[in-house]
Amino acid sequence: MAIPVIDLNQFPDSEEYKKLREASVEWGCFRLVNHKIPLTLMSEMKKVVRSLLDLPMEVKKRNTDVIAGSGYMAPSEINPLYEALGLYDLGSSQAIQNFCSQLEASSYQREVIEKYAEATYEQIVDIGHKLAESLGVGSGFMKEWACQFRINKYNFIPESIGSSGVQIHTDSGFLTILQDDENVGGLEVMDKSGVFVPVDPCPGTLIVNLGDVAKAWSNGRLCTVKHRVQCREATVRVSIATFLLGPKGEAVAAPPEFVDPEHPRLYVPFTIEDYRKLRIIKKLQAGEALELVRMES
Repeated sequence: MAIPVIDLNQFPDSEEYKKLREASVEWGCFRLVNHKIPLTLMSEMKKVVRSLLDLPMEVKKRNTDVIAGSGYMAPSEINPLYEALGLYDLGSSQAIQNFCSQLEASSYQREVIEKYAEATYEQIVDIGHKLAESLGVGSGFMKEWACQFRINKYNFIPESIGSSGVQIHTDSGFLTILQDDENVGGLEVMDKSGVFVPVDPCPGTLIVNLGDVAKAWSNGRLCTVKHRVQCREATVRVSIATFLLGPKGEAVAAPPEFVDPEHPRLYVPFTIEDYRKLRIIKKLQAGEALELVRMES
């Protein structure tokens, strides 16, 4: 069994909108083909990412949080093989410059990061629009939503084969576009029966995951997908995740189209900042925190 495939060249065909809706409801994830991010840019960005993640620890630690969990993540007791750098607010040129300055990026690295940020921002907002349209909801509001990317490195060693590179989790935001490692596998997503399904490398494609905000925003219609990364071989694994998080400074709430007497509002409105803090404080990383923002029946 493999995750669904969505072909951007098939839009605006109604059947592709239907496939997108079904993939988002049943799986909460899909593979994206014929996307608009140039393959050469993806390759260049991976090289830049690898060089940034190979920087000394004292430099990486300058990548501080803007909102909870948005900066450098060092290897931890829970995820000892994993580390990441983060850039919050891809729509802001100043935020991109701050990120590059923190890590002493060269002019070439800055140029690649700027181009990649622009391309992925446009792509993730476009996917968000198409998903909203597939559900019969207007989508213009997503242009004002916060966006972040996180560059991930897994330091797999022979002793770690068969273990988890990162714990089972859901993404906290609305939508994630993942440029996965094209050579090193390990990503697995959970299907509705609770079975983990491998998502094998497929160069030139992207993986899209839906997060907790998507489930709350859709009043429970969309699926937030649990996923993990398993160590399959002793090597370095690198990936780049771009997150469409949710509204800046405003509450996430299901639009009126999703609420009626048969479908009462399931979640109290919450901001993405407060929800991320809740997940971290309560140590609930796999969607369980949504139960803490449920409406009282």
